[in-house]
Amino acid sequence: MDFHLSSKRPQSSDAGVVVVGIYDDRVLSSAAAEIDEASQGKLKALMDSGDLPSRLGATNLIHGLAGVSSPRVLVVGLGEQRKMDCARFQRALRDSGKVLRGVATSSAHSFLPEIDVPGRDALWRAEQTMLSTDHACYRYKRTYKTAPEGSKLTELHIPAGGLPSNLPARTQALAAGIRLTRELGNLPPNICNPAYLAEEADHMADRHSSVASEVHSRAEMESLGMGALLAVGQGSVNEPKLIVMKYQGAPRDQKPVVLVGKGVTFDSGGLSLKPGPGMEEMKFDMCGAATVFGVMEAVASMALPINLVGIVAAVENMPDGRSYRPSDVVTTMSGLTVEVLNTDAEGRLILCDALTYAKRFEPTTLVDIATLTGACVIALGSHATGLMSRDQELSDELRAAGERIMDRAWPLPLWDDYQSQLESGFADMANLGGKYAGAITAGCFLSRFTEGQRWAHLDIAGSAWDSGRKGNATGRPVGLLVEWLRSQAS
Repeated sequence: MDFHLSSKRPQSSDAGVVVVGIYDDRVLSSAAAEIDEASQGKLKALMDSGDLPSRLGATNLIHGLAGVSSPRVLVVGLGEQRKMDCARFQRALRDSGKVLRGVATSSAHSFLPEIDVPGRDALWRAEQTMLSTDHACYRYKRTYKTAPEGSKLTELHIPAGGLPSNLPARTQALAAGIRLTRELGNLPPNICNPAYLAEEADHMADRHSSVASEVHSRAEMESLGMGALLAVGQGSVNEPKLIVMKYQGAPRDQKPVVLVGKGVTFDSGGLSLKPGPGMEEMKFDMCGAATVFGVMEAVASMALPINLVGIVAAVENMPDGRSYRPSDVVTTMSGLTVEVLNTDAEGRLILCDALTYAKRFEPTTLVDIATLTGACVIALGSHATGLMSRDQELSDELRAAGERIMDRAWPLPLWDDYQSQLESGFADMANLGGKYAGAITAGCFLSRFTEGQRWAHLDIAGSAWDSGRKGNATGRPVGLLVEWLRSQAS
């Protein structure tokens, strides 16, 4: 979707639909008041008759208002004015987006950014309006439906109101990164396998001259000593890949930020087979990898003045005569050994080797992103990404970035008290910490491979996709990470 700043007022906009808001008690937003005046009091008359409800969540599409240039006016209920806050503003954006997705027009002009939201400035309101509308109008491109659905909306205009001229382009870049992450996450696993992700990295390098890609094969990973990663992938006919994308936006001697994404393109659980119901959602187990691709796309499009390395550990975890087994002991790239207690605790095994590999880039900061544990979903649900780090400053930076962009994360402790749960009688550690604090013990496992690094772990098992048969990838936490990288660049 293309974003534009416009100086036109709602009554004179020639967009296919104009979006305005109304509050309870017949209170009109400034844009709605202008529409009401131009139409000789039509909005207030409809409110008086009860045909234009103002409760939060209500939407009404009005056609052919006299005195208004646009053929359609979408009126969004905002509820009580004194209760307006970030959550209610986002609710209004989502509600308007649902309607815009189905309107038979290519352009819309939203005046919702003019609504006052305590504690948030015009820049935030504008960015949220663009991102939320783009998110609502997203349609999975590679759908295999015989009659695919699609939104016709391709342009969104918002009031210029002193906003920086580069805001639309910057937000388009972020939206494009989020869409790429969603598209990769939504692809079926018979299409999106490790080789497909490797090809996607090459496409990334073709699109952006600032990005270079390289892909390591099974043989190369064997020479690197990646025994844990290779163990996970050995039961699949789809060969594992270690994918490295390098973005250069700063001088070569400037140390990079490194992102590591979990790319299990389908997770059957291996020999520790998952239950059948819900297993189809395990195509989303590569959303950490998809996030790395989305962040790289956004950062390269924005031309941020940083150096960034994206590493994707891509495997498929399948049951087979060659599969690794519970009670196997594997040797990681770091030299540490791991007793496998459960083959469905595979994400940490591929990440530990990828994190060890990442150290060769001498990163200023190292962040891994993974749909790692069901325990994190139990703890935080779908609203917050789990955030773990022993670096309080880094944890605060990431959390603040999430709050700014409304892609929120919440910290969980990485105290040494939990490390004893990973003890093994047969190896340096086990790959499972037992029944309790599963998200935290998974983070503790990864922490053993990031000693001396400024490192954070993002568990996105609850936030990366909407559960259910019709659930979609959400594109999180691309927004959080790009917002954080922007702050690092500045």
